[in-house]
Parts: sequence; structure tokens; C-alpha cells
Amino acid sequence: MNRSRIADLSLLLVAMMWGCTFLIVQSAVRVLPPLAFNSIRFTGAALLLALITAVFYRQEWKKLSLRMVLHALLLGLLLFLGYGFQTMGLLYTTTSNTGFITGLSVVLVPFLSLALLKHAISRYTWFSAGLAAVGLYLLTFTGSTFSLNKGDGLILLCAAFFALQIVYTGIYAPRYPALPLAALQLAFVGLFSVLASLLVDGPAPLMHSGELLAKPEVLWAMLISIGPTSAFAFWIQTACQKYTTPSRVAIIYATEPVFAAVTGLLFGGETLGLSAALGCGCILAAMLMAELSPDPARTQAEG
Repeated sequence: MNRSRIADLSLLLVAMMWGCTFLIVQSAVRVLPPLAFNSIRFTGAALLLALITAVFYRQEWKKLSLRMVLHALLLGLLLFLGYGFQTMGLLYTTTSNTGFITGLSVVLVPFLSLALLKHAISRYTWFSAGLAAVGLYLLTFTGSTFSLNKGDGLILLCAAFFALQIVYTGIYAPRYPALPLAALQLAFVGLFSVLASLLVDGPAPLMHSGELLAKPEVLWAMLISIGPTSAFAFWIQTACQKYTTPSRVAIIYATEPVFAAVTGLLFGGETLGLSAALGCGCILAAMLMAELSPDPARTQAEG
């Protein structure tokens, strides 16, 4: 199995981790405000990756440079803005709209890849992205229709920033060792989240976070968020984008709501109607088409 195939499978594992832990994190942010939650989540993840690097890959810190720090700052800012606009948008729109519009990053990434990376995007990739978008709609709006709310513009900005983070990771990942770059990126997300939490929610949530972390549902969600779904997820993304393309990453990440739907079905007492099942099928078909089709940009990534 070549490196590109291993990278894609690893990214699928990331999407599965995010989707399968959605219910756990959702219950935690009802207790600890999202910005405070992200402050602890990303700061903890950055410290975990820094510790792993210091113990097992100490020589990689020797490659630290001002250019790497600045590029990690940009990646961290894009990721923070994605989460920030998503959080603000949720105040003014529905969860369904949020899930669908955020997922539209799968369509934005090929455009951005073409503009910023000059990647030749094959017709298979365009069709896969469109099919994934249709699948997201069917999965998200089961028994209802899409109607615009005043927060949808904020969610569209969220999708754009997530798409940019994927594309710029494709630019910077081949230049630097994955662990320090991922650790620095998450450290900046944590820093921005702390500042935003203090500005928006005041010092109280962070000051009392120790008491809230004593609650089992919050502590369990935080441990999962710091380790598997932040530190290891973004380490995997940074390492794998040396061997695959941003467009493929976006299509693979579109499977996250599929895993979330299956988790809700199995453990959350939710139901999966015909429309949602068809949507899951479209997303999985899009991923398989992107994975198995010849793509000139992928050839460049493998080389």
C-alpha cells in the first residue's frame, strides 16, 4: 500500500474520531462554554504534542524557525476563526444549517486548491465534491428543507476558514516536520481561544473550569478532545497532507457527519430515515470515487 493510500485511510480515521465523539463533546459544551472548552482543549493538545516531541522526537525541535512559527500562526488563526464563526453562527441559525454549510468546505477546497496551489482538479474530484454536498444536504435536512437564517453567513465564513486551513496545511506540511508544526498550530488556537473567552464570556468560565472539569461528562469529553480528536487528529492531518491533496482531505472529512449519524443511531437513541441513509450513501460513494479515480494532483502528491 503506497503512502498516499495510507494517508487517506489515516484521515478517514480522523473523520471517524470526530464523528463518533460528537455526542460526547456536545454534552460537555452545555456545561462549559465553547470558547472556554476550546481554550483548555487546544492548549492541552499543544502541550501533549510538545511533550511527545520533546521525549521521542527531540531533534525535530532543532528545525524550529521563525518562518515555521509564522506559518503555524496562520494555520492556528484559520482554525480558530473557523471554530469561532461556527460558535457565533450557532446563536442565530439551526444545527442543521450549521452542519450543512460547514460541510460545504468540501466544495470550497477544490476552488482554493486551484487558486492557491495551482493543482489540476480532475472532473472526478469535482463530481465527488458535488456528490458529497448532495449527501450532506440529504443527511442534514431529513424531512425538512433548507431555509436561510441570519447566522448562515457566519457559518459560511466558518466553512471558508476551515477550507483555507486544509489548503494551507497542504502548502506548509511538506516544508516542516509534522509534530512541531501541529503543536505550534494548536498552541495558537488555544491562545486565541483564551483571549476570545476572556473577551466574550469574561474570566468566570476559565476561573471555575476546574470545578466543571470535576464533572465526569466534562472531564471525559475533555480527555478525548485533547488527545484523539485534537492532538493526534491534527498531527495526523499535518503528516498526511504531505502525501495526499487538499481536495481529497475535504471529501474524506465530509464523512464525519456519517459517523456522527451512525453513533447517534447506535448510542443516542436517534433514528436514521431514508433520506439520511441516502445522504450517507452519497457521501461514502463520493469518498470512494475520489479515492479510486485518477487525479493528476494526487500523482503530484505521491511523487
